Amino acid sequence: QVQLVESGGGLVQTGESLKLSCAASGTPYSIYIMGWYRQAPGKQRELVATLATTGTTNYADSVKGRFTISRDNAENTVYLQMNSLKPEDTAVYYCMSRATPLDFEVWGQGTLVTVSS
Repeated sequence: QVQLVESGGGLVQTGESLKLSCAASGTPYSIYIMGWYRQAPGKQRELVATLATTGTTNYADSVKGRFTISRDNAENTVYLQMNSLKPEDTAVYYCMSRATPLDFEVWGQGTLVTVSS
C-alpha cells in the first residue's frame, strides 16, 4: 500500500519561495501520477499541479508561471517549487498519488504553507 509523506511547508512572506517534497513508499514500481492539491480555510480542496510518468503536467491557472512540479520517478518523489508566493496561496498542501490509471487516489497528511502580506 502506497504511503505519502510531505515536507517543506512553512511561513514565508509575499514574493518569497518554498519547495515542497513528497516521498512515496510501499511500491517498487513507478507511480503513474503524482501531484499536489491544496485546501484553504473554508474552501474546498483544489488542484495545484500533477505530473504523470509520461511527462504530462496539469497546472491550476492560478499557479501557472509561478509553480513548477517535478518528480524523480525512480524514487517516487514529487516536488513543488513555489515562487512569487502570494497570501492567497496560503493553504494546507496535500500530496496525491495514483499508482495506475485504474487505482484510487492516495493522499498524504498535508503540510501547511502560510504566506504573510
